[in-house]
Amino acid sequence: MALMIVLCSLAFLMLAAYRGYSVILFAPIAALGAVLLTEPSAVAPVFSGIFLEKMVGFVKLYFPVFLLGALFGKVIELSGFAAAIVAAAIRFIGRSRANVVIIAVCALLTYGGVSVFVVVFAVYPFAAELYRQSNIPKRLMPGVIALGAFCFTMDSLPGTPQIQNIIPTTFFKTTGWAAPTLGTVGSIFMLIVGLIYLEWRRKSVMAKGEGYGSALVNEPVRIEENALPNPVLAIMPLILVGVANYLFTKWIPHWYGASYTVAPHVLPGVLAPVTTSIKTVTAIWAVEAALILGIAFVVISAYRRVIPAFAEGTRVAAGGALLAAMNTASEYGFGAVIAALSGFVVIGDALKNIPNPLVNAAVSVSTLAGITGSASGGMSIALAATSEMLIKNAQAAHIPMDVLHRVVAMASGGMDTLPHNGGVITLLAVTGLTHRQSYPEIFAVTLIKTIAVAFVIVVYYATGLV
Repeated sequence: MALMIVLCSLAFLMLAAYRGYSVILFAPIAALGAVLLTEPSAVAPVFSGIFLEKMVGFVKLYFPVFLLGALFGKVIELSGFAAAIVAAAIRFIGRSRANVVIIAVCALLTYGGVSVFVVVFAVYPFAAELYRQSNIPKRLMPGVIALGAFCFTMDSLPGTPQIQNIIPTTFFKTTGWAAPTLGTVGSIFMLIVGLIYLEWRRKSVMAKGEGYGSALVNEPVRIEENALPNPVLAIMPLILVGVANYLFTKWIPHWYGASYTVAPHVLPGVLAPVTTSIKTVTAIWAVEAALILGIAFVVISAYRRVIPAFAEGTRVAAGGALLAAMNTASEYGFGAVIAALSGFVVIGDALKNIPNPLVNAAVSVSTLAGITGSASGGMSIALAATSEMLIKNAQAAHIPMDVLHRVVAMASGGMDTLPHNGGVITLLAVTGLTHRQSYPEIFAVTLIKTIAVAFVIVVYYATGLV
């Protein structure tokens, strides 16, 4: 019964998200409905103590990232930089390779350490322009962005700085470069199979006469082609954000040390010392600082284009950021409540019975990430509960920790992209599309990512490559 409650709650939220209902409203309804069926007296305490705590905690950490990311994407759009990049891409690569261009830019930013949420905001303006000029149906775009940002550069390519590749290091004492050969093999598999599928979808849909679409929302401002800036200048903000993010990640710990305390003698209005652990905020501060530099660069270099529409543009960007952040935060609160239920514990205990350590790790992490709707959340829960067992079993089977790291990292980004996933909801909100319009392509990418994990496990057992 406890298990059915968890599964029904999950199915209810996925159905609500797919049918276009607000996740901000339905995530707490789904979570608290599960609590009501489990322990009615705990509904109010769980709502205040778990759901809202996690939801507000997410907003506290990530809303500035959402806001700055949205603003960066907006000024890229208003400056004409997005259209300039698209015009150059069409000129040198051709309209038929639009998907390759979008995936390449997403991969560059993600591998550069830019948050996948920020990548969505930054890439969307020129992706939409590229699709419009190529007359490719806009509804196919989220699947392409998902392949470029949520797949191989997020957790498969060795050395990626995304959190999904960092979390396993604390459990397995590995580095972000763990199992470089397997990670590269898995990345190539995802990229090739994903591109084949997305190109097949593009050609089959366009062959039926479907074009970019009409009556669409969140459409970028169009810039006349004869007024476009130099494409070299246009690409500079994207490069600047990636490089600055990397540098700030290195510099911030040196500037502040392990922690920083704001004492009353520094700010008299502070009644008690406020201490911040720098390690927990380095990645967030780094991307925020990088985005501020990127925004400043765009505004200064394209002042005459940006300023006339800056006031209205910032209002639109702030509204979009707030909606995306609250959607994701509400889903994050849902995951925290579900993880506290007895039915979730039943699922976790059942997954421990899978004998093969690599298959156990892959299935456990992917399942829990799917239930919570969070790659990092599902992975953290799974490793906190099973890491010691996984390490022991892997050592008994003479499996290197690097291989276990790579399998776990890749598995976290597979089934987490179910309809209620925060990244999926943000992607659809930013592009102005719905689950009904665009989720099939996203789900196909999810399946490809999941198959890639199995492929990597088979490659390891067949060749012994690490």
